[in-house]
Amino acid sequence: MINEVFKLLSPSIKCLIKDINIDFSKLTEIRLRINEPLIFVFVDGEYFLCEKRNFTVNRKLAYRVNAEDIRYALDMISNYSLYAYEDEVRQGFITICGGHRVGLMGQAVMDNKSVKSVKHISFINIRIAHQINGCANEVLPYIYNEGRVLHTLIISPPGGGKTTLLRDMIRCISDGSSLCKGMNVGVVDERSEIAACYMGVPQNDVGIRTDILDACPKAEGMLMMLRSMNPKVIAVDEIGGREDIDVISYVINCGCSILATVHGYSVDDIRTKPVLRKLVDEKNFERYIVLGGRHSMAKAGDKYDERHNIGRVSNIFDERGNELLLKSYLRAN
Repeated sequence: MINEVFKLLSPSIKCLIKDINIDFSKLTEIRLRINEPLIFVFVDGEYFLCEKRNFTVNRKLAYRVNAEDIRYALDMISNYSLYAYEDEVRQGFITICGGHRVGLMGQAVMDNKSVKSVKHISFINIRIAHQINGCANEVLPYIYNEGRVLHTLIISPPGGGKTTLLRDMIRCISDGSSLCKGMNVGVVDERSEIAACYMGVPQNDVGIRTDILDACPKAEGMLMMLRSMNPKVIAVDEIGGREDIDVISYVINCGCSILATVHGYSVDDIRTKPVLRKLVDEKNFERYIVLGGRHSMAKAGDKYDERHNIGRVSNIFDERGNELLLKSYLRAN
């Protein structure tokens, strides 16, 4: 799948990297900014691509992105027809084959007070998709009760692994396990990050009983999914708007389980946000899974390794705030 990413790079860039031994499992982003150094971002830090065909931390030796590099990438991303991707460009990103997400920035074209399109694109962020099947194994026993999935909110700071964990939970619930038989899951994938659909086909493994509504606002999408697909579970990423909260309450009252994620550092942190406080105070969620950030997840003295630490659980709470994950377990793991 990484070949889909390197198709986006111009011949000049490909020539510089062809002999470099790149650990693709730890590559997270490739950033192209017009007239600025080309940056490869790995889990242990960022490196400049050097004219001498290696990586460097010295920006003076870095290869600088030019207009041809940008143009070539846009042609490859859009198959020479950026206009055909106008809706995606308006949102600021295009998902390519393999589930990789390409962010695009330039000059906004406005229609009244909303963004109609983006022109003069000069900044590209290629985000490398990584699945980690099995990272949800330790939390699964905490989210089932008598064959039902409990309403669960995953709380994590940016980069803490909440979407990765959510994706694997969806896969496990959909496929079934020794804990519970498989069930229908509806995914409202507003930003195409969970299933990473490309031409309607999910690029990530989200299970055999999963239906996906791609690139649809969460609130509207949850209602569509509830009316159309008879899901037992609905999953959404990064809730926050008042509409999201109102619809989640409605979905719960309809007897459908909810899996959701939100940016934050703790349950108390979520309570400080007026829109989200209602869900906490009314005990709508029955489980809170709190993840540590990139630096807090690693054991003291360990070198950070994304494949080992992504989605590392800090604690799990029930709706009353009781800790369910024993501290002795956390110390041992």
